[in-house]
Amino acid sequence: MDTRTCFRLLTLFFILASTACEASQDAPTPTLVPATQRSAPPTATATPVSAAVTVNAEIISLEEFNAELIRFQQAQEALGKTVSVKEAEERVLNDLINQTLLVQAAYENGFTLTDAKVEARIEALTVDVGGEENLSTWLSSHNYTRESLFSSLKKAIPAAWMRDKILAGVPKSAEQVHAQQILLYNLETAQEVQANLSAGADFGDLASVYDPNTNGELFWFPRGYLLEQSIEEIAFSLDIGEPSKIIETEVGFHIIMILEKEDERPLSPDALLTLQENALREWLEKARNDSKIEK
Repeated sequence: MDTRTCFRLLTLFFILASTACEASQDAPTPTLVPATQRSAPPTATATPVSAAVTVNAEIISLEEFNAELIRFQQAQEALGKTVSVKEAEERVLNDLINQTLLVQAAYENGFTLTDAKVEARIEALTVDVGGEENLSTWLSSHNYTRESLFSSLKKAIPAAWMRDKILAGVPKSAEQVHAQQILLYNLETAQEVQANLSAGADFGDLASVYDPNTNGELFWFPRGYLLEQSIEEIAFSLDIGEPSKIIETEVGFHIIMILEKEDERPLSPDALLTLQENALREWLEKARNDSKIEK
């Protein structure tokens, strides 16, 4: 990626990140409730708007969808990625639906935003990128006009505010276990290891034999962190020092042991991020189920 492309992407990130921070500072802490069905606000013109999708009677226009699709495809090209037209359309449409659900919920939870604040954000951005000429260049290269940037920010700011409030609702500590595993790649070997453990072999010694690099260390983790849910469920059901039964997954055959347990332990940055991603995904799934979405 060349320097100019990198600058553009970083600037776009700056727009979204800084608007999220500003929104969080200016608005009250909400009680989190998902978006509910409501009527779209009255438009200033009687000209019919072609809809790509409606979310709780709020129109996402075909014009907005096509503009976002172009920007998405440009970003993928800049990153050297190839995405089919169908996949690009699905991803952009889903992102617009998710954004609209977040915006609706933000206002239902007490968020407020004036046009003056959006203009102030654009003015601050103009200064940050080095003046009107640089901003105009950026707008043109990203398929924006000043008016469409204003409209995009007017949605991005409340959406980011609501997203941040959902993420902030995830506790910073949780029940966790510290686990170790022996991972084998065929059932026969796994059964031999299990027999050795039953005969009194040391779990840690066997783990170091089959995984000398990490000694089978799984470290501390909370519920909802591991990709393999079956391993996680068994991990939280075991007593300390108790080897598990053989657990078969797509990766192989696992035997795990819990080394320590804590009812309340601070989450690692990676675990917190994972639980926040889970919380946002679950919120969006519920919001979609509770909403009327017409394509």
